[in-house]
Amino acid sequence: MSGARKRVAILVSGRGSNMAALIDAAAESDYPAEIVAVISNRPGAGALDIASRAGVPTTVIDHKAFGSREAFDAALDAELTRIAPDVVCFAGFMRLLTPGFIDRWEGRMLNIHPALLPSFKGLDTHARALAAGVRLHGCTVHLVTAEMDAGPIVAQAAVPVLDDDDEDALSARVLAAEHRLYPRALAMWARGEARLEDGRVRVAEEPEPSSPLVWP
Repeated sequence: MSGARKRVAILVSGRGSNMAALIDAAAESDYPAEIVAVISNRPGAGALDIASRAGVPTTVIDHKAFGSREAFDAALDAELTRIAPDVVCFAGFMRLLTPGFIDRWEGRMLNIHPALLPSFKGLDTHARALAAGVRLHGCTVHLVTAEMDAGPIVAQAAVPVLDDDDEDALSARVLAAEHRLYPRALAMWARGEARLEDGRVRVAEEPEPSSPLVWP
C-alpha cells in the first residue's frame, strides 16, 4: 500500500468489542490505518486488557478525578495532542464532550452508533426500535459534532427486525454488523475515499445501485 498509514486513537468506556474489531483490522498489512493508542475514561474498562494484549498502548483518564467536564476534556485534549492521531475513533465512549473540545478535533472524530441515524439518537436504541415496530434497524458511522449523534454520516449497515426479536437478540445482530461496518468505514476515511464536503460525506466511488433491500 502506498502512503503512510493514518494514526488512530480509540476512545473507550466499556468492553471494547468495536475497538477490538478495529485493532484486528489494523493488524492486516494492507489496512490504511494503525491503532496507536487506546484511552479510557474508566479504569476498569474491559477494553484496556484487550488493547494491552494486542500490544496497543493504553491510557486511563478517569473522569471522576476531575471537577468539571471542561477539566476532563482539557486532560483528554492534552493526551491526544501528545499522541497526535490523524483520526480519533469513539468505540463505546460514554462521555458528552464540551464544545471547545469538539471545535478542536472536529473533522477528525468518528463514532459508531447502534441505529440507522437520524432515527433513534441517544441511548436504548434497540428497545426503542422494537417499541416503534420498525422492520429494519442497524448502525451508523458518523463524524462527531457538537450535537449528539447528528454529525455527517459516513456509512451505514441495516439488519432485519424479526417478529420474535427481543432487545438482546436485536442487539446481537446489530453488534455483528457494527464489527463489519466500523473497520470498513475507517478504511474508507483513512484512504480518502470518504471525505467531508459542504457538510456531507462524499464517497469517491459509490457502488452500483442495486435492487432495494425489502424486509420482509
